[in-house]
Amino acid sequence: MAVTSALSIENLSYSYPNAGTAIENVSFSIASGERVALLGANGAGKSTLLWCLVGVLPAQGRVWVGGTLLGHGTEREIRRNLALAFSEPDDQLFMLTVERDVTFGPLAAGDDLETANEKALRAAAEVGLRTELMQRPPHELSSGEKRRAALAAILVSGPKVLALDEPTNSLDAPGRQALAETLAGLDCAQLIATHDLGFASQLCTRALVMVEGRLVDDTDLSDLLADRERLIQYGLATESRA
Repeated sequence: MAVTSALSIENLSYSYPNAGTAIENVSFSIASGERVALLGANGAGKSTLLWCLVGVLPAQGRVWVGGTLLGHGTEREIRRNLALAFSEPDDQLFMLTVERDVTFGPLAAGDDLETANEKALRAAAEVGLRTELMQRPPHELSSGEKRRAALAAILVSGPKVLALDEPTNSLDAPGRQALAETLAGLDCAQLIATHDLGFASQLCTRALVMVEGRLVDDTDLSDLLADRERLIQYGLATESRA
């Protein structure tokens, strides 16, 4: 497997106990700096795939982040270099203030408080989170501000790959646009699991499509969006009524 890819997975499979196969023999690679849409109807396996990438779910198959293979003893390095943004920021922000959330990672990695605070401010600036919000409790933030705070909290460690699970959840149209602009300004590779085809088209040129746990298409996103029959086939659009 080439080590030049930011993310490579090979024959990844996972089954939930007593619930059958969730993902089956999924393989693909993402280049450094590439933004890729991960598409599929509800239950297609998108979220499960993301959790397998960081080792939370013990999948069969192989996952490389850069040249590091996910396995016993490499989980911490993988999670430092591949950051997962949850679908709900409230599940990711758990400290008393935003600043504590954003400095949590650097402090846990051994940075002193001054260094952690400097990294937190840089991460906040990178995602457009206003400095005055750092002292606020996360529950006082708007949905868009929470999303930015959650991104800052995972980007502070400098990951090479950012995986996002339904990042436009709870965002209005201006919030979606602001998030798209933020993500477009990041240098890391991005795997964006979303139902929001318009959002995906703003950021990605490539699409991976999952149906019932299997990767069924790896294609140019603009070609896919122009092909209504394929969108319907994959459960990404409904047949129009006469």
